[in-house]
Amino acid sequence: MAEYINHWRIEKFDPAWNPTGMLEVSSFSRRYPHYIETYLQACWQSVQSTLKEYGVSCKLNVVEGTMTVSTTKKTRDPYIIVKARDLLRLLSRSVPAPQAIKILKDDMSYDIINIRKLVRKKERFVRRRQRLVGPGFSTLKALETLTNCYILVQGNTVAAMGSFKALRKLRRIVGYIESTSWDPLTIINAEYNRF
Repeated sequence: MAEYINHWRIEKFDPAWNPTGMLEVSSFSRRYPHYIETYLQACWQSVQSTLKEYGVSCKLNVVEGTMTVSTTKKTRDPYIIVKARDLLRLLSRSVPAPQAIKILKDDMSYDIINIRKLVRKKERFVRRRQRLVGPGFSTLKALETLTNCYILVQGNTVAAMGSFKALRKLRRIVGYIESTSWDPLTIINAEYNRF
């Protein structure tokens, strides 16, 4: 009998793989909207302490409206700077800081789905986006339960965090909900029975 190989599995990083640390400093900056500035100032201490555990420094520049992350000599994981960049992107999209910090884990990923380009007319887009959220966030909660992802609908996009496999499933379901006139729960039930 053939042994099953999980191609989606990601090995946890061991600091012993890179004992000397980073040789060069890498950094990423991201602008954020003005309306989340006070929230970022309030939660920045927790973001800074979490990134410090990974050997990454971060800076919030209120004058320019930017967030910056950069590696230090204590950084062991070479991929953590990419994860820190993803953290900045999620924070700038108004994902709450305790949830956005989870992106630093090895088995977490994120996806930003542009739902505006799936529908041409603005009125139809607003109706379908409201169907995606559902009355009392019921459709959103059902999607989160089915895919084990965190989902945030804001403006023209859907920001989601979860495993690669779950994000792929979520992208397909959101595409069906936005591009068809079917009831969202019918689509969710069909996907649930499919897997």
